[in-house]
Amino acid sequence: MSVQGDPQGDFASRAAGFDGESRGFRRPFPIAERGSAARARRYAALDLGTNNCRLLIAEARGSGFRVVDGFSRIVRLGERLSSDGVLSDAAMDRAIAALKVCADKLDLAEVSSARLVATEACRAARNGAAFTTRIRAETGLEIEVVDRETEARLAVAGCAPLIDDDAEGVLLFDIGGGSSEIVWIDLTSRYRLSGTALVRCIRAWTSLPVGVVTLAERHGGTEVDEHVFADMVADVRQMLERIDPRGVLAEAVARGKIHLLGTSGTVTTLAGLFLGLKRYDRRQVDGTWLDHQQIDTLIAQLLSMDFNERVANPCIGADRADLVLAGCAILEAIRQRWPCERLRVADRGLREGMLMELIEHDRLARHRSRRQRVSAMGAVPTLA
Repeated sequence: MSVQGDPQGDFASRAAGFDGESRGFRRPFPIAERGSAARARRYAALDLGTNNCRLLIAEARGSGFRVVDGFSRIVRLGERLSSDGVLSDAAMDRAIAALKVCADKLDLAEVSSARLVATEACRAARNGAAFTTRIRAETGLEIEVVDRETEARLAVAGCAPLIDDDAEGVLLFDIGGGSSEIVWIDLTSRYRLSGTALVRCIRAWTSLPVGVVTLAERHGGTEVDEHVFADMVADVRQMLERIDPRGVLAEAVARGKIHLLGTSGTVTTLAGLFLGLKRYDRRQVDGTWLDHQQIDTLIAQLLSMDFNERVANPCIGADRADLVLAGCAILEAIRQRWPCERLRVADRGLREGMLMELIEHDRLARHRSRRQRVSAMGAVPTLA
């Protein structure tokens, strides 16, 4: 297995699991520890991607969390990045405007701990570092540009609750705006692992330097017929053919107990179409199962629509109408390379993974603190 997510090689080697330490965590949000002790601690996760800026604020509840506020805005930060190599002034302005909203929400929510990350656009752009400096100056937010392995691991942590208990493995994919992460989760030795601990079952991962924005800019996203779509699929297939050259994953898929788990606007759009929603509803979409034939039918349905019809569809809209078929092409290339019979749709991912790890890290830290206090008390001599 080769190192990193190089599409010209095999999957990268097994990623380290979450061990409860602060590996990869930024320092606590500047307003840490403030707020009423009677109120549950609040955590926040922000994902500044190539296409979207998204924020979740939540309180820990049992083994999970309860969302108390959120924000999502399409900012197209990576617009023309693939051709120009830099973030444009207009794209950065859109992102800054969205981040100012996020900063206000974080301040009002009195968050105890947060992780704020940027992904492919800031990784790839020559002015990515300068942009994060500008973000700090104009919004007060410290944005961490995460590497692709961290992005893949967080996606697994966020989507873990949707993994089929009877599966021997899962091929998780996250189709982003500028990159697409693919993770093989081998569950044959999972024992009793669940939740974020399933990151320990990551067998291999890779990251493709292509997402819905870059692929649509390369081939066009407004007018997409069957020929353009086939060219998109072939483009991505060429990258995928250089992955898993020994066919280890392909053999595992052929045994039939591996399912796809997708997290992206592409698969949630397909689920919304499948359910016939008049208005997008996350509660109905998240966890939906689609079989091979149903996916074929849905992609054909999208290809039969013209641009205006896609804009008018309530599960697509103007913001995604020129990107959704590029996402479908990436999905189709993955399906052709590793033909799993079932796909589970996740309307969750990076942010949920960050929240779960923040909460778990906090719990472990408090547990260690309690143990230290008990140990110190035990060292006090008793009165004679």
